Amino acid sequence: MRFTILATFAALLTYCWFLLKVGQARKKFGIDAPKTTGNADFERVFRVQQNTVEQMVLFLPSLWIFGFYVSDILAGLLGLGWTAARALYAAEYYADAKTRGPGAALTFLIGIVLLVGGTIGALLGGV
Repeated sequence: MRFTILATFAALLTYCWFLLKVGQARKKFGIDAPKTTGNADFERVFRVQQNTVEQMVLFLPSLWIFGFYVSDILAGLLGLGWTAARALYAAEYYADAKTRGPGAALTFLIGIVLLVGGTIGALLGGV
């Protein structure tokens, strides 16, 4: 499960980076906690972090199920792809919320591949 673990670390580090970006944006745009609105640039940074949490609910369990029942190496590669897609999503969203489509779609697609693949692997009695 080494590759699944490494992909998990990569995803969590990416999430931590997004958390730091929110803190920086709060200072830069003068948005004190617990406020989450008040500046469009801040709101985009905040939404990247929040959307990443939302996507991790699908991604992390699916990654581990896939890694266990299908392939640790393939899970690791898909996990790194998911992390890269989150970085793409962030760059797109920071620039303009309307351009976030490719990164968002790729993130979701990888999550679904992991979910469906892991479910099939579990049903077929992999391992």
